[in-house]
Amino acid sequence: MEMAERVEELRKTLNQYGYEYYVLDRPSVPDSEYDRLMNELIQIETDYPELRTPDSPTQRVGGAPLDAFVKVTHDTPMLSLGNVFSKEELVEWVERIEKDLGYTPTFVAELKFDGLAVSLKYENGRLVRGATRGDGTTGEDITQNLKTIRSIPLRLKEDATFEVRGEAYMPKRSFEQLNDERERVGEPLFANPRNAAAGSLRQLDSKIAASRNLAFFAYGLVSQDDLVASHDESLDYLKRLGVAVSGDYTTCKTADELWDYIETYVTKRGELPYEIDGIVIKVAGYEEQEQLGFTAKSPRWAVAYKFPAEEVVTTIEDVDFSVGRTGKVTPRARFAPVSVAGSTVTYATLHNEDFIKEKDLHIGDRVVIKKAGDVIPAVVSAIASERSGDERVIEFPTHCPACESELIRLEGEADHRCVNPECPAQLLEGLIHFVSRQAMNIDGLGEKVITQLHEAGLVHNVADLYRLNRDDLLKLERMGETSVTNLLSAIDQSKQNSLERVLFALGIRLVGQKAASLIAERFETMEAIIKATVEELTSIDGIGTKMAESIVLYFEKPEARELVSELGESGVNLSFKGIKRPTAEGAPFSGKTVVLTGKLHEMTRGEAGKQLELLGASVTGSVSKNTDLLVAGEKAGSKLAKAESLGIEVWDEAKLLDFLNEQA
Repeated sequence: MEMAERVEELRKTLNQYGYEYYVLDRPSVPDSEYDRLMNELIQIETDYPELRTPDSPTQRVGGAPLDAFVKVTHDTPMLSLGNVFSKEELVEWVERIEKDLGYTPTFVAELKFDGLAVSLKYENGRLVRGATRGDGTTGEDITQNLKTIRSIPLRLKEDATFEVRGEAYMPKRSFEQLNDERERVGEPLFANPRNAAAGSLRQLDSKIAASRNLAFFAYGLVSQDDLVASHDESLDYLKRLGVAVSGDYTTCKTADELWDYIETYVTKRGELPYEIDGIVIKVAGYEEQEQLGFTAKSPRWAVAYKFPAEEVVTTIEDVDFSVGRTGKVTPRARFAPVSVAGSTVTYATLHNEDFIKEKDLHIGDRVVIKKAGDVIPAVVSAIASERSGDERVIEFPTHCPACESELIRLEGEADHRCVNPECPAQLLEGLIHFVSRQAMNIDGLGEKVITQLHEAGLVHNVADLYRLNRDDLLKLERMGETSVTNLLSAIDQSKQNSLERVLFALGIRLVGQKAASLIAERFETMEAIIKATVEELTSIDGIGTKMAESIVLYFEKPEARELVSELGESGVNLSFKGIKRPTAEGAPFSGKTVVLTGKLHEMTRGEAGKQLELLGASVTGSVSKNTDLLVAGEKAGSKLAKAESLGIEVWDEAKLLDFLNEQA
């Protein structure tokens, strides 16, 4: 037998044995036989390195450490899900679905695994990329780490091309073994399997991930390419290809059936070999999902039922007050340490004075706390019956804890604010926000460095960042030649950011990233924004009156206008550099609905869709009588046939590229 043939035979056999062991949990051969074949394959690949391939089972052991993770942009955003917390809320959600569709659809109920959401891309049956969810739009390439998870196939049973999403998690047994080993060598223990899984997959050394015995379950097929028509069909399809899918999903037709499923796993939750934190419910049909659509943050066709949070009792030992970058003063309770949902809690926000009064909270109170969504510590209630009489009233300050200026509380608002523009706490928080990744994105300026610069008197406001010089920086601790050079380069590079980043970075109250982008696109220069009236601002779809008033109020301050002037004098770009969305009159695809199908070679379907949207198109996933154009790539299937039967115009990739080039 030729050596290449033996290698292929070994890989096929080992992949099948691995699938039986790690996915089906039904091993067909002893471990010794698996190890014998694996060792044979390792030896052959060592002797004949030209036969080694990225999808070989030998590649699961981990490779050379990376210097850093590469950022990747998801073709289709990885959105979060809306939540329901009771049967009543579930019934309301089902009724909304029925009302929007005009009938009762089939639902799929499945477990919500407690790990790290990841995306896997397969091309011609081979795993080519694995990435974290990140912020939903941009994640990190962790392919090498994901390859170490044996329930993730490096090669599918068919030469399929698609994207699958799922949860990488740490089984309870692996978690216990990991913490036992860490305790034995004197290392800090992980708080819970979710943290352990996330920490393992973000290791630059994939050998560490390989040692952690992680697992994976798929929960969604993204680019189905006309392969299946519903979510439950996609899960069955993935199983046939060798992808790990939990067998605990079911289809339901009513809210009562869904609730029965939920109650079953509320009871069985502790018996499972992995952690779950809820149940995910999806409308099954893809055409129905398309019809229901999305909100800005989540799909309308899916929701998560979150299990009731674990509640524990502790004592409020004291209350601190902090000042945020917008001047808001926030009370924070300090507790006697207590374990909640797998981690130790010592603090929780008390939000504002009204919250304290509503909950009737006192220093010294015994209180019930939980983790909202199993993540954020929150005070549920005080246990008044356990008071001894030594408890103290929580006095909300009348003056700023940082600068002692008198606090104000605007009519109709619950928050107390410091309005002193020179408040040191606000200045520091504002600096940290200004340099953050979502704002000016200045590498090397983390919170510690910003605090160091501020305490050294080198940075008083954000404009001072652009006046930093090498000599002053080199005098600081932990600031060597390389660090200073990189920092000054990053600061200089940030001057080229587009206007929307600068506007968001200023930290104007109520102005988030999306609003900053809308405003920058509409007015194009900072000067025009400064002169804008409330009426002009609210004429932008998505900008409300309160936000507009906040912007106008901000720029009425002489110090704000002076700050912007200083930024401009330092060379910071104050103009919009992004791509303007076309107006209805100027958009070649305005009012047109476009569907993309099949494989494109010059760009992904996601990239093509974004280009078409910039030209005014509404890009959808299913063909109907309302579709105006179908772009058909290679292996276009039923969508092409349906478009032709409806007489819909069809373009191939070459015509699409010609058109996009004409618009460039």
